Amino acid sequence: MSLLRRLHPLDWLAGGLLALGALCVATGLLPTGPASDVLERIGPLVVFLATVIVLAELTGKAEVFDVVATWVARAGRGRYPLLFCLCVLFASVTTITLNLDTTAVLLTPVMLALATRVGIAPVPLAMTTVWLANTASLLLPVSNLTNLLAADRIALTPSEMAATMWAPQLAAIAVTMACLWVFYWRPGRRGETRYTPPPLPRPADPVLFRVSAVACAGFLLAILLADVPLWSASMAAALIVVAAFWVRGREALRLSLIPWRLLVLVPGMFLVVETVNAHGLHEILAAAMGSDNGVVGMLRSAAVGAGFSNVLNNLPAYLAGEAAIPVANHEQLLAQLIGVNVGPVITPWASLATLLWFERCRWHGTRIDLGRFFGTGFVLAVTGTLAATLALAATT
Repeated sequence: MSLLRRLHPLDWLAGGLLALGALCVATGLLPTGPASDVLERIGPLVVFLATVIVLAELTGKAEVFDVVATWVARAGRGRYPLLFCLCVLFASVTTITLNLDTTAVLLTPVMLALATRVGIAPVPLAMTTVWLANTASLLLPVSNLTNLLAADRIALTPSEMAATMWAPQLAAIAVTMACLWVFYWRPGRRGETRYTPPPLPRPADPVLFRVSAVACAGFLLAILLADVPLWSASMAAALIVVAAFWVRGREALRLSLIPWRLLVLVPGMFLVVETVNAHGLHEILAAAMGSDNGVVGMLRSAAVGAGFSNVLNNLPAYLAGEAAIPVANHEQLLAQLIGVNVGPVITPWASLATLLWFERCRWHGTRIDLGRFFGTGFVLAVTGTLAATLALAATT
């Protein structure tokens, strides 16, 4: 009973989804063939999630994030507006050039360590990370898995996608900055008007620090510059760091490093979505989005994409929506892409990046008020999706 009392609401959600997915397969609502295909397809994703979180946790214990956070705090020179702009720039560039999941895993500990170093509330910094991990993921195919799927569907090269999505991306970031400042960063929310830049820290174990830093840098370079699958790059980096801790800090290696909640939730989520898609979801989405490739159709598709993402998850929402959009309607498809990238900021399960972010916050001990998360996320989802979609319509 004590274990059940300690379970987080997201633990119950994860277990419920897996049980529901298993029930769908057991009752024949989802045939075993499609179920096997789904599990085979998400296998690499599950490996990536498990290994990258282990990598991030051990890298945090090696104090790499404390050092990076201190550099950012010192660059802000004690001024909150400058620190705010630096954090927005840092999160946006990381998401655009790498991907939103990497931002959620590797940048969240940096931001939370920054809060500790500077002595300010961690929630504004944490919200900067999770919101921009989603809303800054429009520009390049690598920024988001949904972008890769969309670029393949309409044959866009990275430069062509950037040329098409630059205005929506700028609009989404601008709206995110405004919401962050009003809801979390303004003086009435953050408290003090200035902060004292901290001194540079000295890692307790320089060897673990260097090994972990090199492993993280190698992981980022591998996925950015080489044609290396995410799961293999994260596994290699995690194994290097685990080996270093086995030699120099074995007490840090424990089973709780593994993100059991995510490993339960992801298969369950995909099985449930696959079942729903096989029983009428396609027709519902086609009717909701229509076939208009003009501004009205774009707004409808973006709204449906954002709404469906927050009900289930942005990846299955994109896949289901893509199948319901006529092949020739490129603008309508890109508008739906805006909805599933910018919109999933209301519910904790709306994107994998948000789930990863919740794991990082829980590990750090940062409490996120779910009511405030829902409310402020709703404002950002509506205004950000609308602004980015109108920007797309005005530039295409």
